[in-house]
Amino acid sequence: MEKPFGKPASISGFSFGTRALVTAPTTSSQPTVGTAAEDAVSASIFASSTEREENKPLFIFPEKIRIAAAVGIKQDQGSRCNHNPQSRSNRNLWRAVRRESTKTVEKKPRAQGTLESPWRDMEWTEEQRTSLMKTVSSYRQSCDEGTQARVLLLGPVGSGKSSFVSSVQSVFNGRVTNRAMVGSSSTSFTKKSFNIHGQKGEDPTGLVLCDIVGLGGEEMAGLTLHDILSVIKGHVPEGHKFSPDQPVRSETVGYVKRPSLKDKIHCVAFVVDASKILTYSKRFSITFQHLREHISDLGVHQVALLTHIDKICRETAKDVTQVYKSHIIRDTMSKAGDLLGMSTSYIVPVKNYSSELDLDQNTDVLLLSAVDHILQYADLYFQDNTPQDAGPKII
Repeated sequence: MEKPFGKPASISGFSFGTRALVTAPTTSSQPTVGTAAEDAVSASIFASSTEREENKPLFIFPEKIRIAAAVGIKQDQGSRCNHNPQSRSNRNLWRAVRRESTKTVEKKPRAQGTLESPWRDMEWTEEQRTSLMKTVSSYRQSCDEGTQARVLLLGPVGSGKSSFVSSVQSVFNGRVTNRAMVGSSSTSFTKKSFNIHGQKGEDPTGLVLCDIVGLGGEEMAGLTLHDILSVIKGHVPEGHKFSPDQPVRSETVGYVKRPSLKDKIHCVAFVVDASKILTYSKRFSITFQHLREHISDLGVHQVALLTHIDKICRETAKDVTQVYKSHIIRDTMSKAGDLLGMSTSYIVPVKNYSSELDLDQNTDVLLLSAVDHILQYADLYFQDNTPQDAGPKII
């Protein structure tokens, strides 16, 4: 007799292994329906096992046996079923077993290029969207009453900074609105801040998004490190026009000599294009990491937004809820982390509104989650800079 390969295991009375050893059905004085069904299914699996990889375990599902055994079989009390295939009851049994054994037992097929389970948890419901909108709308820091969280967006030209601002505003406006770009000229560009207003009739949120020119490839397109740090420190007035030959100085018109907390930047969000991660030069990576070191020295926390994810993942372009099941986006986030010199826990993927005319619930959830992520790190700045009480308050 041929010996089976590997040591067979047993689950619920059924044997499986790298290759099952099946013998022909034998007669018995009192054979049961279950035994005939088991033998038939084992024979069917053995016959098809040549089409499988030899080292792949074969699993037998008892529920298939139960379904097959129940079809066309009705035994009176005390009656016995023999192995004669010509028996009417057994013919029904063998047909049922053959029919059930040829069916593939599979989970709901997932889209090509996606993982079976998400690598980050996310709720894609209207309730989640409403909850996130309420969280963002009601955000107020307790460090200095009236001070909004000011977030500076920094990234390459065309990375999606202005589109992110427009998309967030669209969510709260209830319709898609595209704001004109701040500008990408290397000779003249303006610092501009955008208040994120609440829904119609509500007060403005506690968030302000600041946009300036995008960084260039080998250089900063005229925006020097000194100018960027001046913006973060709060010295640069609103609407200031930067120029490569006129860096920000104390003599600059509108220069804020003693910036207050509300003039400063409380969080920096780097914005990178997912579809261009592999095209960014080594010099770009050095520029980013050099910036991050100086920004960290100012005590300002940093996060990153990975935009244009719909350009690198077809499944996510069709259905944004697939974003955290996409191994392509997960791998791209890892590359973005290497580019920026930061952990992927600080990076969130976003899909901006571009050609759409109507809002989408799932896109809103992803955008609002990114805003909530930013506010958490902005709030850390306020916690770090909140004066500690000298002692307990006397009431």
